[in-house]
Amino acid sequence: MKTLKEISCGNTVKVIKLTGEGPVKRRIMDMGITKGVDIFVRKVAPLGDPVEVTVRGYELSLRKADATMVLVE
Repeated sequence: MKTLKEISCGNTVKVIKLTGEGPVKRRIMDMGITKGVDIFVRKVAPLGDPVEVTVRGYELSLRKADATMVLVE
């Protein structure tokens, strides 16, 4: 299993699991990133932070720290 942070641009992945605790995990889920949803990685900033993704038809920017909490396949 990989984390969302490890996925390169132009790839679509499926969320397997969210790690993390409490408010941080809740915030990620509130953004629409839940188990089973597809995520398309649009852009990764030159230093890897943030990662720009498309989830459920809308664009989202995630910090590297948050992207490591999303396990994908």
